Amino acid sequence: MNKINTAFLAGKTAMNKPIRPLYRLLALAIGSMVLAIFAPTVVQAADPVTLESLDATTKQLQISIDTTWVLLTGFLIFFMQTGFSMLEAGLLRQRGVVNALLENFIDAAVTILIWWGVGFGIAFGTSAGGFIGTDTFFLSQLPTDGTFTNGGVPGIASNLNAYTLFFFQFAFAATASTITTGAMAGRTDFVGDLIYSAIMAAFSYPVVVHWVWNSGGWLAKMSFHDFAGSAVVHTVGGWTALVGAYLLGPRTGRTPWGQLPSAHNLGLAALGTMILWFGWYGFNPGSTLGTGNPGLIGLITLNTTLGAGGGSLAAMFYQYQRSGKWDLVYCLNGSLAGLVGVTAGCAFIAPWAAVVIGLTGGILVVLGVDIIEACKIDDPVGAFAVHGINGMMGTLAVGFLGQPELTLNKKAGLLLGGGFDLLGVQILGIIAISVFTIAFAFVMFTGLNAIGRLRVNPKADKIGIDNYEHGATVWPDVYALEEFVEEEKKHSEKSKVGAYDRK
Repeated sequence: MNKINTAFLAGKTAMNKPIRPLYRLLALAIGSMVLAIFAPTVVQAADPVTLESLDATTKQLQISIDTTWVLLTGFLIFFMQTGFSMLEAGLLRQRGVVNALLENFIDAAVTILIWWGVGFGIAFGTSAGGFIGTDTFFLSQLPTDGTFTNGGVPGIASNLNAYTLFFFQFAFAATASTITTGAMAGRTDFVGDLIYSAIMAAFSYPVVVHWVWNSGGWLAKMSFHDFAGSAVVHTVGGWTALVGAYLLGPRTGRTPWGQLPSAHNLGLAALGTMILWFGWYGFNPGSTLGTGNPGLIGLITLNTTLGAGGGSLAAMFYQYQRSGKWDLVYCLNGSLAGLVGVTAGCAFIAPWAAVVIGLTGGILVVLGVDIIEACKIDDPVGAFAVHGINGMMGTLAVGFLGQPELTLNKKAGLLLGGGFDLLGVQILGIIAISVFTIAFAFVMFTGLNAIGRLRVNPKADKIGIDNYEHGATVWPDVYALEEFVEEEKKHSEKSKVGAYDRK
C-alpha cells in the first residue's frame, strides 16, 4: 500500500512541474495588458516639468518654510509670558507673588479671546482713514472648509495664511498688557486686571498697531519706523503702566521713596530676565515674517544681542559708580532696557549703532527709576523705566542712526547726514502714540476706580493681596499668615518713624 501511495505522489508531482511555469506566463501576460492599457494615461497625467511649475513649487516651499519660521518665533514670544511672570515674582514682595503669577497667566487667556473677536480686526482689518480697522472680526472672512489659502489679512502684505499671522500678532498683544501688570502689582483689584487687560487687547493696543503696522495706517504711510515694537508694544505698555501705578497709589508698608523694596527672590528674577532675552529672538527676528532674506535675519539677531549686552553692562557699571555695589537687579533691567531700545531699529541700523542704543538704554533705566521714585510713583519692577522710556528712546534712535541702505524710505538718520526727515516722522509718531495712550489710560483707569475695581479692598493691605484675593501664599510651608501680620506691623512702625524723622 505504501508503495502505491509513493508512486501516486511521485506522479502528481511530475504533473505539477510543467503547470507552474504556465501560471507565471499567464500572470505576466495579464500584467502586460494592464500596463499597455493604462500606462499612456499615467504618463499623460504627470505634467511635464516646466519653468512655471517649478516656480510654483518653489514658492509653495518658501511659504511652508516661512510659516514654520513665523510659528516658531511666535512660540518664543508667547514663552516670554513665563519670563515676565518669573521676573515679577522675583522682584515683588512675598505677599503679592501669587497674585502676579495669576495675573500674568490669565492675561494671555483674556487676550486671545478678545484679540480673536475684536483686536485683530481693529489692528489689521481694512483701514478707515488710516486710524482703525473695520473688518476681520472673529476671523469671520476666513474659509471654514479647510482650504487654508495664503494671505487673507487686508492690512498685512504677506503670503502667509491668516491663521499663522493671527497667532504671531496675538503673542505681541499679550505682551503689552503684561508690561502693565508689573507696575501695578501688589494692589490692583483682580477683576479690575481682567477688565483693563480685555480693554487693552480690544482697543488701545490694536489702534496703535493699526497706525504703525497696518499697510493702510497713517503712520505707516509716512514711513514711521518701528520694526518690532519699541513704540507699538513697549511705549504703549509703559505709559499705560505708569498711569495705572500713579492712580493706584503706592503699596502699603513699602520702603521710603528713593529706597527700593527688597526683591523677594533674585533667582527667579534672573531666570525671568534670561527667558525674556531668549524670547526676544522671536520678537525681533520673527518680525521679518519670513526667511527670504537670511542676511537681514542675521543682522537683526546680532543687533538684538548687542543691545542687550550694552544695556546690561552700562546699567551695572553706572550703578556701581553710584553705590559701590555690583547690583544684579539693575544689571537685569539694563539688559531689558537695551533690548527694548534696539527693537524699533534692529532691522534699520548697523551693529555699532545697536551698541550705542544699548549703552544709552542701560543709563536711562537707572535714571528712569530715580525719576519715578522722585515722583513718588510705586513701580515695583521698573516697568516704565524699562519699557516706556527706552521704548521712546529706541524709536527716536532710528531717526538719528538709521542706515540709508536699510531704512524703509532709504533715508539716513540725522547723525548720518540724512537731515531731519526721518527723525521728524519718528518724533511725530512717538508724540501721537504717547498722547493717545496716556489719555486712554486715564479714562480707562479712572472708570475702573469709579466702579471700585481699580485698587484692591483695603483689607488686602493688612493681610496681603495673595491671602485676600486668592487665599494662598507662594511659600505655604515657610511663610504663614501669622508671620506676615507681624512683619507688616514692623514695616508700619518703621514707616512711621521714618516719616517722623523726615519732618
